[in-house]
Amino acid sequence: MQLKSLFKVSAVACALALVGCGGDIEITPTVNDNSTTTDNSVNNSNNTDNGGQQDVVECASYESDAGTVEGTFDGKDCLYNDSFASKNISITANITFDELPDGGVHVFEDALLIGKDGRTSEGFVVPTNGPTMTVKPGATLAFKSGEAIVRIARGAKIQAVGTAEKPITFTSAFAYDRHDLEGKGPEFSDWGGILINGNGITNHCTNAQRAADTCSQEFEGVTTFFGGNDNTDGSGNIKFAKIWYAGSGPKVGGEPGEDLNSLTLNAVGSGSSFDYIHIHQGYDDGIEFFGGAANIKHIVVTDTQDDAIDIDAGWQGNAQFLYIEHGTVTTRNGATAFMGNNGFETDGEQNGGADYSEAPASFPTIANVTVVTTDGSSVRDEKLSQAIKFDDAIKSNYYNALFVKRENPNGSECIEFTTDGLKNSAEIMFNNSVMACASEFKDATQMPAGKTVEAWYENDGSNIRVAADADVLSESGFATNTSSTAITIDANDLSGLDSSFFDTVNYIGAVSDQDTSSVWYKWVETAVAAAKAD
Repeated sequence: MQLKSLFKVSAVACALALVGCGGDIEITPTVNDNSTTTDNSVNNSNNTDNGGQQDVVECASYESDAGTVEGTFDGKDCLYNDSFASKNISITANITFDELPDGGVHVFEDALLIGKDGRTSEGFVVPTNGPTMTVKPGATLAFKSGEAIVRIARGAKIQAVGTAEKPITFTSAFAYDRHDLEGKGPEFSDWGGILINGNGITNHCTNAQRAADTCSQEFEGVTTFFGGNDNTDGSGNIKFAKIWYAGSGPKVGGEPGEDLNSLTLNAVGSGSSFDYIHIHQGYDDGIEFFGGAANIKHIVVTDTQDDAIDIDAGWQGNAQFLYIEHGTVTTRNGATAFMGNNGFETDGEQNGGADYSEAPASFPTIANVTVVTTDGSSVRDEKLSQAIKFDDAIKSNYYNALFVKRENPNGSECIEFTTDGLKNSAEIMFNNSVMACASEFKDATQMPAGKTVEAWYENDGSNIRVAADADVLSESGFATNTSSTAITIDANDLSGLDSSFFDTVNYIGAVSDQDTSSVWYKWVETAVAAAKAD
């Protein structure tokens, strides 16, 4: 059976499209169809009769003004070079990535940009019905460059919905020997991660900018834009997915500190959901929010170098069932490196005052969390592992949280406050939570006059502080030991919270040791085992 060969974007078209453009440049490919054919069929991987038919692998393709552009099958994988997708090409048509047979993966040389992008302050109009990138259950997308990101523009969508049996994987191409020609293996920052831009509210923008539909905050790591005035906006969904070895330092031409996360949610609204995700060995943060109101649930973050969950610029969403563990990895040079700064870094606002009054400080509600820290310094910046840091006038409510730090010979603590982290201390509240930390509070003297940090945390007996070696975790190492005599308070059943999102529970922490057959327990168990083996 014959399939069309990969259509090429002509050098002339690329040159013309690049002239005078800046930021995210849209290229309309010129398609050269010379009527050549390539046999891209593959034998049935199970060697079955299959009715006399062979499995045919069709790589992803999309329609441009000039025709169809598609990937190339090499007999095992689908390959996509920089004439298919790059930081200079915006794909403006729907595109689908199927599961490939026999362990095949979709391999990218460069960035995969979905949807048109631009500054509304300069007349760009955000599409109301942009393209959708669909990733089918069991599909794997692998990337070969730190410059490679998946970027979903405002108005576009990602639908990457796997199943428990067939999760979707976004990873480094070096995880596969056939693409690891130097034999170095996968590692953090091998590729840039997933970045989703929404039309939600961020306090990067003023009230006047939102009223005029000119809110276009430029992202810090790459030239792309986000923000609007609709916190119910939807940018798609990611479910049952793994995001491994992602994030990176500054892109070409970038400034120090302009780092990319494994998953960045820029003003993404509540119309999107992110559920059953395992993020592992990322360079910067696991998930970072810049405003918006997206919700997250059933999230595992293991061995990120910086923060597992980073909250900023007015995020108003909900979160439940978050398991975070800092640990160590073996680097390519054979060294053992500690991973992890904060389980949560929580920043309330980028800007405040009357001009930003319609975009209040971040104020999420977060329930059923477990953060297991170390006492090591992250290989990224030598900062110590902590459970949570409060900064920039943050507001937040935590229910059924469990923080664990077994030892602190290096002087690390579980909770840190920065200079303005307690500006809204009356609106930072723990409920039905347990802290089992060898050292508990950093900068504890910053509490308001007449109030101790211990009294603030304990919240009139709602929360408890127990010994670092208390048996708060079961033999699994991740599930809460629900029979522990050290845990002398009851869980909050969450019946007083939004029932359309929060599940009722009877335990503190992210996972119950009485729940070993559930999909969530198995998801965490598999993730933790994979992290420890890496």
